[in-house]
Amino acid sequence: MSGCHAGRSCVRTLTMDGNPVKIAFVGKGGSGKTTLSSLLISHLAATGRPLLAVDADINQHLAVALGASDTEAASWPTLGDRLPLIKEYLRGDNPRIASAADMMKTTPPGAGSRLLGVASDNPVWAECVREVRGVRLAVTGPFADTDLGVACYHSKVGAVELMLNHLVDGPGEYVVVDMTAGADAFASGLFTRFDVTFLVCEPTVRSVGVYRQYRDHARDFGVQIAVIGNKVEDLDDLEFLRGEVGDALFGWVGRSAHVRAAERGEVRPIDRLEPENRDTLARMTELADGTPKDWVRFQRQAAEFHRRNALAWGNERAGADLTDQIDPDFVHGPLSLVD
Repeated sequence: MSGCHAGRSCVRTLTMDGNPVKIAFVGKGGSGKTTLSSLLISHLAATGRPLLAVDADINQHLAVALGASDTEAASWPTLGDRLPLIKEYLRGDNPRIASAADMMKTTPPGAGSRLLGVASDNPVWAECVREVRGVRLAVTGPFADTDLGVACYHSKVGAVELMLNHLVDGPGEYVVVDMTAGADAFASGLFTRFDVTFLVCEPTVRSVGVYRQYRDHARDFGVQIAVIGNKVEDLDDLEFLRGEVGDALFGWVGRSAHVRAAERGEVRPIDRLEPENRDTLARMTELADGTPKDWVRFQRQAAEFHRRNALAWGNERAGADLTDQIDPDFVHGPLSLVD
């Protein structure tokens, strides 16, 4: 089958072609979103594009999918464990934030905040980002035995949301996040932090059900969802997906010896992926490149979800009005980037 198809400011010169893009991969657990995200990440990396990959799934498999050993992946520093460092750095000297401890996962940047550039040097990347086969990768961290009964995984994913709120991707730069399965991202504003959301969908009733749930939750927030069919074996599978998701079906990946080899632990160069499946990756990249960046909406939605979380539980926990952290005059984007 073939796939159809910021505070203290420092002005940085941006010369790369294409729009800056934050990309999410979502879908039902077991649908293959980690596989598809690793393929697109490898495709982008092979072109030399500035790239940051993030594993935000409760099942931490992206590092291994990109070629790390199990031992190497297990030793990786995690965003969840370094949340205090992340908060302290991003807070900067923002006068609206009394202390780093008062920062929530939804806290938006404001005047005095430090922002993160995709390829910049900063303590957060130095502490949390490692390289695997030429790809810079940060991982949220697994759900540990010590978390059982006392924590939820959203406390770890919160580090990703806070980081994305303060991250500025410039033209030609990519951030690709392998998200939690199902609709877990809707527990906060994390689902709005992306320019393109690729929803990986198997030709099954359950997988289509997750697509519909995600689509319905995201409907009113301007989230661009493109469905990528996975494990498409024949025309019956393709027709099923077309009938169930309609025009949202952007492309698909069929049977792949390349993927099967990866599942056996053999990591092959991306140029050995089947041509029809690489065509799907190329079209996905074209969609991402052609998606305009809306920094105004990005900051507005960050403020909206921060206000919701503050009123729902944050204010009571902090004993203060955390909506005061919202800076109505802050303008997000490249000109606010602190290198």
